[in-house]
Amino acid sequence: MPANSPRDIVVVVFDGMKLLDVAGPAEVFAESNRFGGDYRLSFASVDGAEVTTSVGSRFPVTRRIDEIASADTVLVAGGDDLVGRPIDPALVEAVRGARARTRRMASICTGAFILAQAGVLSGRAATTHWRHVRLLAAAFPDIRVQPDAIFIRDGEIYTSAGVTAGIDLALALVEADHGAELVRTVARSLVVYLKRAGGQSQFSALVEADPPADSALRTIVTAIATDPSADHSVKNLAALASMSTRQLTRLFNSELATTPARYVETVRIDSARGALDAGHSVTAAARIAGFGSAETMRRVFVQHLGVSPRAYRDRFRTAVRD
Repeated sequence: MPANSPRDIVVVVFDGMKLLDVAGPAEVFAESNRFGGDYRLSFASVDGAEVTTSVGSRFPVTRRIDEIASADTVLVAGGDDLVGRPIDPALVEAVRGARARTRRMASICTGAFILAQAGVLSGRAATTHWRHVRLLAAAFPDIRVQPDAIFIRDGEIYTSAGVTAGIDLALALVEADHGAELVRTVARSLVVYLKRAGGQSQFSALVEADPPADSALRTIVTAIATDPSADHSVKNLAALASMSTRQLTRLFNSELATTPARYVETVRIDSARGALDAGHSVTAAARIAGFGSAETMRRVFVQHLGVSPRAYRDRFRTAVRD
């Protein structure tokens, strides 16, 4: 890049794109220019026409994607329509073509599915919104999906988790370009964390998989969910299901891809989060969820969520006070 020339940031947009996926990172780059950054923003669609955002507003577009002769960074937005239905082949092909004409490429949220279909993520580590990490891994087995990451860099390819994680990713790009001092100033100006604590698992529902309707595990998972604080040892669960502990462990592995002990722990984490969300103290939440002690729950939270129960409570409890 010639000296003193601005870094071209091209944001790929399309009908149904998440407005915050675009607005959040764009504000990071624009704000960085106030403190010494050197970014020039433009917005590109397949045909160069304006698009309709997720909130129904019209969004102006600067250029067609295939008009990108060269760019420092191409950033692909996400959108709900990218998951569970075919992605516009013209959009995928345009992004594939742009890869050779940009120094680095990044996606926000479900924009990872566009990069995946375009072959950009093949053989790389990547992430997306926590609701869709399993689908991304199943649909593209050559991608090393990291389900808990807020964002990931693999070479000059970046992917991020859902929506506001695009701000985290944009801050990382600015830091890579201009260093820690400038990006710290930008983060403070925008009143956001430079690096948020924990991964995206703190936002997700950990217990999502259900056994088949006719499975012997139905009774077991119902019992665990009904009373997480009960003694759910493998021996007790096996007795409840009228099978050996070995049979029970095999069934958990085949139907839920986990062990009985891990499943119980996951249910207890969700139970404790619900108690903390409802305003219970850490000690009370530990008792309700069956952790035995607040210290045991703290260790489990840090291991699985990357934050302590107290930090989780302060972050997610309701802002309304009586």
